[in-house]
Amino acid sequence: VAVDEAHCVSQWGQDFRPSYLKIAGFVEGLPRRPRMGAYTATATDAVKKDICRLLGLRDPFCLTTGFDRPNLFFDVQRPKKKDAWVLDYVSGHADRSGIIYCATRKSVEAVCAMLTENGVSATRYHAGLEDAERRQNQEDFVYDRARVMVATNAFGMGIDKSNVGFVLHYNMPKNIESYYQEAGRAGRDGERAECILLFSSGDVQTAKYLIQSSVENDEVSDEEAAIIRERDLTRLRAMTDYCKTMDCLRARLLRYFGENAPLHCENCGNCMSDMVRQDITTEAQKILSGVARVERKYRSGLGLTLIVRMLYGSREQRVLDLELDRLPTYGIMHDVDRTEIRAYIDELIRQGYLFLTEGEYPVLRLTERAGAVLFHGQQVFLTVRKRQAAEKQPAAKTAPVGGLYDALRKTRTRLAQKEGVPAYIVFSNATLADMAAKQPRNMAELLLVSGVGEVKAGRYGREFLQTVNEWLEKDEIYV
Repeated sequence: VAVDEAHCVSQWGQDFRPSYLKIAGFVEGLPRRPRMGAYTATATDAVKKDICRLLGLRDPFCLTTGFDRPNLFFDVQRPKKKDAWVLDYVSGHADRSGIIYCATRKSVEAVCAMLTENGVSATRYHAGLEDAERRQNQEDFVYDRARVMVATNAFGMGIDKSNVGFVLHYNMPKNIESYYQEAGRAGRDGERAECILLFSSGDVQTAKYLIQSSVENDEVSDEEAAIIRERDLTRLRAMTDYCKTMDCLRARLLRYFGENAPLHCENCGNCMSDMVRQDITTEAQKILSGVARVERKYRSGLGLTLIVRMLYGSREQRVLDLELDRLPTYGIMHDVDRTEIRAYIDELIRQGYLFLTEGEYPVLRLTERAGAVLFHGQQVFLTVRKRQAAEKQPAAKTAPVGGLYDALRKTRTRLAQKEGVPAYIVFSNATLADMAAKQPRNMAELLLVSGVGEVKAGRYGREFLQTVNEWLEKDEIYV
């Protein structure tokens, strides 16, 4: 018996499914106990222990191959206009296939429409589409008829398209397990690939809403549902911390899954950006003073968004209805972008000067530490990127264009179409690039090409060797 996605058996797994709890009973009911195997790509130590216990595994052999994928570049960006950022990125990576994950079906539709209207070959995937359209769109992406797939998390299970060059997250996922699983669909051919999460503070509220309004399962008791909901909120906090940290992003991911990691990986947005320590004491005093004024006026407090609007001096109706425009701190940060004000508040929360209450409608409150900044000259510093990682990161390794490589790609396309399989199933881009560089003239030399084994050499070798020899006979030089 093989159990795939075995983390689903645990309430601490990111996708608990009560039906998985029936597996152990099914196995025990068989006339003879079979060998069992359980497999998952995203399990913390607690989930691993649950898998062994709940599936009734007897003295299991446990193997963890490691979570690190050195060829993946991780980054978190905070663009003011996500659509413009996505279009610029996708247009700048015109030779690469990619996936864009969105939190909602509505976002999938909007992003896909935006890309196609701008000439990008994109398709979509979410649970609201008819089965036939989902299958067709999936095939278009797998067979490279569509370069970009825009999808909810419904897309990806069982998809093994190895030449995905980038995975963008238009919204922050609800937990690190889901993020790492989805981001990990990039770079399976071993080539350098990019995994970039576009973060905005609104994503946190969207994720909280999705957790709070998740469909109830009849097989889960009210008590279990409450435990699962609290677990999901705890994991959401870990995901949010990942998006806000200035530490090594890869180290954050690996340590979450219980692996040791160096302080710097030199292959993530934070490690490859210059950092600067910025004095934000004045901004902190303005924000803390604003929260104090709100607490005096409204004992129950107000949410983060309203406080940002008050500090900025918004004339929105809700601000006026609450008479926030009459507070001395109204508009005190009118010259600061709202997203920057939120970033300052995030840092004050992280450093313990402010906190957000729990519950469906969290409010922003002062802590005891805030007094040191307001009345005793305590300085506050914020570490930020001096410049974006994209300006410093090495260019992604792309396959050479033209010459022998181009001829080999045409041969690959012809063979893939003949067999009705995606092009990467024949040979990856990395293999074709190495083949173009080594220019094998016979089968022995072909076997020295990275990614060419005896099976594929026997199946496709003659056609590719013919392409190489014909090219060389024309005295064309591959550069």
